[in-house]
Amino acid sequence: QVQLVESGGGLVQAGGSLRLSCAASGSIAIDNAMSWYRQAPGKQRELVARILSSGSTNYADSVKGRFTISRDYAKNTVTVYLRMNSLKPEDTAVYYCNVYPRRANYWGQGTQVTVSS
Repeated sequence: QVQLVESGGGLVQAGGSLRLSCAASGSIAIDNAMSWYRQAPGKQRELVARILSSGSTNYADSVKGRFTISRDYAKNTVTVYLRMNSLKPEDTAVYYCNVYPRRANYWGQGTQVTVSS
């Protein structure tokens, strides 16, 4: 059983920054591939970033150069971060973390990010 809890969202002006966190507990390996997704109103959920077991990272073209995914392990908890800089109104969405490839039964509540213009 894996539980993923996202936090760190909020309201920010365009050009601002946020850091999202995802605490992963349960049967998940330290080097498990992890990912961040987002879903804007009326749109499908999309992959934003992933970090593989090797530590290599990949990003959607829309966030490349602005977002950074990273992973940490402490106190038996894997935490995945998404550092978001130079935020744009089109980044407004609910952000979710998951393993990679994603598992349907691992989705958490997500964290809302709202970027005002």
